[in-house]
Amino acid sequence: MPIYLGGETKAAQSRNLDDLTPRQIVDELDKYVVGQTDAKRAVAVALRNRIRRQKLPPEIAQDVLPKNILMIGSTGVGKTEIARRLARIADSPFIKIEASKFTEVGYVGRDVESIIRELTEVAVDMTKQAAYEDVRERAEENAEEAILDLLLPPSSLHYPSPTDSDEFSAETRTSNTREKLRDQLRKGDLDDRLIEIDTQDRGNATIDFVGGQGMEEMGVNLRDMFGNLFPTKTVRRKMKVAEARAYLVRDEQERLADMEQITRTAIQKTQDSGIVFLDELDKIAGRESTGNPDVSREGVQRDLLPIVEGTNVNTRYGMVSTEHILFVAAGAFHVSKPSDLIPELQGRFPIRVELEALTIDDLKRILVQPKNSLVKQYQALLNTEGIELEFTEDAITKIAELTAEINQSTENIGARRLHTLLEKLLEEISFEGADLEVKHQKIDAAYVDAKLSSLVKDQNLRQYVL
Repeated sequence: MPIYLGGETKAAQSRNLDDLTPRQIVDELDKYVVGQTDAKRAVAVALRNRIRRQKLPPEIAQDVLPKNILMIGSTGVGKTEIARRLARIADSPFIKIEASKFTEVGYVGRDVESIIRELTEVAVDMTKQAAYEDVRERAEENAEEAILDLLLPPSSLHYPSPTDSDEFSAETRTSNTREKLRDQLRKGDLDDRLIEIDTQDRGNATIDFVGGQGMEEMGVNLRDMFGNLFPTKTVRRKMKVAEARAYLVRDEQERLADMEQITRTAIQKTQDSGIVFLDELDKIAGRESTGNPDVSREGVQRDLLPIVEGTNVNTRYGMVSTEHILFVAAGAFHVSKPSDLIPELQGRFPIRVELEALTIDDLKRILVQPKNSLVKQYQALLNTEGIELEFTEDAITKIAELTAEINQSTENIGARRLHTLLEKLLEEISFEGADLEVKHQKIDAAYVDAKLSSLVKDQNLRQYVL
């Protein structure tokens, strides 16, 4: 399954992207990824060159193509995380996809052009959310007025009083009541009151084909094609005020946002700053057939080649050029090697970076150093139930040593082994949760030994459990 990514980090929000130097980009990556300096420097330079290109005159910028990167290293050493974090720093549309999911054109399987369609969808979602934020204040005001109209119909709906003074007095009373309701609404006092609102059925009509490839996969949406042939259904529903308000705000945002402008901006964003992380490239390296004798690895590479070289792909939002999209490919290359790729594809990944295997010291730093480290995650999770989790230095060392030992004796899955070990280590504490009488739980080397040593020593058992 592809991984979609949108949004930006606080670093990108607080600092102009144009001002980010390669050194600063590496510093941002260091907050989340331990080690792998060469890979960080390579992607930092690639991002900086993209920023430099945007400052060039159009006639020169058109010929400055991105320097695609090939990361070589075992699973769990940080390849995906580096690419993902780079996209967040740059606020770029990003998609991760496995090269092994594709087959040659003409066979049942995924079409390589779907990569660009999915990347464009990510860009549209990102641009749409930004546009929604721009009109949010106005949308909230409109939603508030709509709810007040439901709670207290406008005075024009009432029969006029016999005299002007009575009518004026009625309007004043209505106005005062409306303002009181507005005040209660803003305070949340009316959140649980039920009201009826008109809701629209936002379902999309699509047709599925044999093999799981539908019209949406092909970049076509029946509702876009035939418009009024699929009229929107309006359904009247009862909702609580809080729920209705959220619904009406989103409805107003959709109405106020300019979808045509969003589409144009998203396509431009895809073309100028899109990043595709193409994983498992080593699985399609080589020229021999795999499985079906008619579907070759070389055939998949040749299908990928035009996308990486630069071509136009038809999406539901229009044509998208792939010429300036940055491709970051990765693979373990234990069996095959980069030279097994067809020469044309090799030439499209001029920057090669070999990621280093993780040492015990790296594993210790991964546990505690990154902003989103596993130890910090577990501490935050258990703290929600009043449990204070403390890891001693010797416990961190012991976990790292056990991880390295298991990776060496079984399948080496890098830092991902830490997830399995920590989950097993904290299984009892997590299960007991708020029922624990002792709220301060100290994890030291002795505790790690007691929980994990027997599993580690039993080679047959650890293959299944760890």
